Amino acid sequence: MNTIALTTETFDAAIQGTGQPVLVDFWAEWCGPCKMSGPVVDALATEWQGKALVAKVDVDASRDLAVRYGVQAIPTFIVFKDGKAVKVLRGAQDKRILAEALAAA
Repeated sequence: MNTIALTTETFDAAIQGTGQPVLVDFWAEWCGPCKMSGPVVDALATEWQGKALVAKVDVDASRDLAVRYGVQAIPTFIVFKDGKAVKVLRGAQDKRILAEALAAA
C-alpha cells in the first residue's frame, strides 16, 4: 500500500513539501462508502507512485483538518497543488474521476 496516513502534525509538511499533486482522502473507519473507496485509493497510490502523493486523513483522529477544509461528509477527496486545494470531490468516486482530478492538478 502506497498511501500515506496524515495527521494534524504531518499534514502541512506533506502537502507543501512536494512539487507533485496530492490527493487526500478524508475518511473514517465507521464509514461504509469510505471502506468501499479504500481499494480505489490504494490502486491510485500505486499507479501514481512517483507522479503524485496519495494520502488519507482519518477525520476522527484529525477533526481539526476536516474543519479546516470544510469536510462535512465523508468520503471527501481534495486535490492539492503547491499546498493549495484545487479540487474537491464529495462522496465515493470512481477511480477514473480521481485520476482525472490528479492529472488536471
